[in-house]
Amino acid sequence: MHRSPLVIRYAIALCPFGHVLAAATGRGVCAAALGDDPAMLIDDLARAFSEATLDCNSGLLDGWMDALLDYLHGKRMSLDLPLDVAATPFQTTVWNALRAIPYGETQTYQQVARRIERPDATRAVAQACARNPVALIIPCHRVVRSDGGLGGYRWGIERKRALLSHEAAHVELCAS
Repeated sequence: MHRSPLVIRYAIALCPFGHVLAAATGRGVCAAALGDDPAMLIDDLARAFSEATLDCNSGLLDGWMDALLDYLHGKRMSLDLPLDVAATPFQTTVWNALRAIPYGETQTYQQVARRIERPDATRAVAQACARNPVALIIPCHRVVRSDGGLGGYRWGIERKRALLSHEAAHVELCAS
């Protein structure tokens, strides 16, 4: 049986945190990333999906990119976009737990591990966060270390700090 090649459409836009890339298959968003250099974002996408044909076709992603940009500009507090990501059952469980962390709040890796009823899996939770291909939609930036440190972030600690500050500021604005 002949399978047609996987086509991934992507778009890149300028945002308050550098550039944001959104990429999708016909089923949903398969990658979302932040960075300073659009060419590097595209190179990372090409490496992650080496078997796919990449198509810079922002028109097909307009609604999803608009949602990401609204989120990054503080105009919306959640992203409920269709996803097309490969994940282990454990990663799926962790990522679902991350999506339940409210905007503007953080939880520790240990709290997430307890919430998924795997209290000894703190490191595995951190690894699942590191393998998250859809930044912001699955908000791994909301997970911090038990000592209050930010821990790691695929798109840089400064960007993680900025995202958390941005969310906290918008929560305060909405509350006042």
